[in-house]
Amino acid sequence: MHSPASAAELTIASAVAGVAFVLIAARLLGTLARRLGQPAVLGEIIGGILLGPSALGLLPGHLTDRLFPLAARPMLAAIAQIGLLLFMFMIGWEFDRGLLRRRRTAAAAVSLSSVVLAFGLGAGLATLLYAHHATAHGRPVSPVAFALFLGAAMAITAFPVLARMLTDSGLMHTRVGALALASAAIDDLLAWCMLALVSAIATASGQGTFLQTVLLSLAYVAVMLAAVRPLLRWLFRRLTGRGGTLPHLLVVVAAGVFLSAYATTWIGIHPIFGAFLFGLVTPREPADALQLHLRRPLSTVGTLLMPVFFIITGLGVDVGGLTWVNALELAAILAVACTGKLLGAGVPALLMRMPRREAGALGLLMNARGLTELIILNAGVSLGVLDTSMFTMMVIMAVATTAMVGPLLPRVTDTAAPVDPEEPASVPVDGATAPLTK
Repeated sequence: MHSPASAAELTIASAVAGVAFVLIAARLLGTLARRLGQPAVLGEIIGGILLGPSALGLLPGHLTDRLFPLAARPMLAAIAQIGLLLFMFMIGWEFDRGLLRRRRTAAAAVSLSSVVLAFGLGAGLATLLYAHHATAHGRPVSPVAFALFLGAAMAITAFPVLARMLTDSGLMHTRVGALALASAAIDDLLAWCMLALVSAIATASGQGTFLQTVLLSLAYVAVMLAAVRPLLRWLFRRLTGRGGTLPHLLVVVAAGVFLSAYATTWIGIHPIFGAFLFGLVTPREPADALQLHLRRPLSTVGTLLMPVFFIITGLGVDVGGLTWVNALELAAILAVACTGKLLGAGVPALLMRMPRREAGALGLLMNARGLTELIILNAGVSLGVLDTSMFTMMVIMAVATTAMVGPLLPRVTDTAAPVDPEEPASVPVDGATAPLTK
């Protein structure tokens, strides 16, 4: 005899069904984006927005609430968090320090210029917009945290998405492509540091608490570098050596990612920093064994779970709720975002006597924000820095600055110069790693 399901069972079933819809939508829209000359991740991001209140939620029948009921959303958020932490680990793990050493002077000039200009313009805009966004979800927003956060969000460049764009456009092994990739890596490191500061300010209840958070953060970084990194090297040698148990690698790394994320949360900064730092200290050798037993399974898990992160983002985006005042604010946000990167990266490139077309391509590439921006924006919501309208406008900016690269890039890259032969063998692609052949 059939017995009715309990409320808890129905909630779990709803969450599982919601994941199924997200995966299907992400695959379809990702494929469509590729055919339109855009990175697949852009289609997946748009899919998450379309399934939220901005599109599907406008139709009769409350379809968004039926697909993703309120009771199931905490479970979806937990699934998304797992995918996000693994993605941040991959970003840290795939960070190529050699890429920076090979063109450190040019990359530093481009990155610092674009970060400083974008951050300054973003922080300045924040002072103008703060009065309309001084509270988020019923709680007051610190004006300092708001200004720093908006500046950091403007300064970011989507490193993984940029790598995919360079590969798809055939620019990976050109001077402009290599410089863009190296500059974006520095951009993101600086932006993560700024966001860590915002996280500490937003969660601290006073100067004493803030100082405690900073000191604990510095101590945690020291422990990761001085103790955890050598311990991981020893463990990796044991597990990958003769008689080692390679399948244990995945367990060690996954457990380390989640424990590191817990530690940074306890300290008072966002868990993504713990996952990112754990990736930075994790060994990269032996490459063949790690490719098979670590990189491939983590990339597969990320491919499955990251679309859930996009629907969590989409559920917080409400385009229909924007007012005409917000429309003016959005125009200012787009203007500041594009100016900061196009001029911030393009002008130093021209000063280094790079041809105008290549300088324009560099600025355009550095202006792409994509998935990395969404991670920062979701962190801003969880820290209580962004209200719904500001979050919506910033997500639109992230999508727009990424989408404009595809149609505009071919117009400025006809004469891209080839790069010198020493380039990395692989680069992160949408959170995974795709081998590149010359």
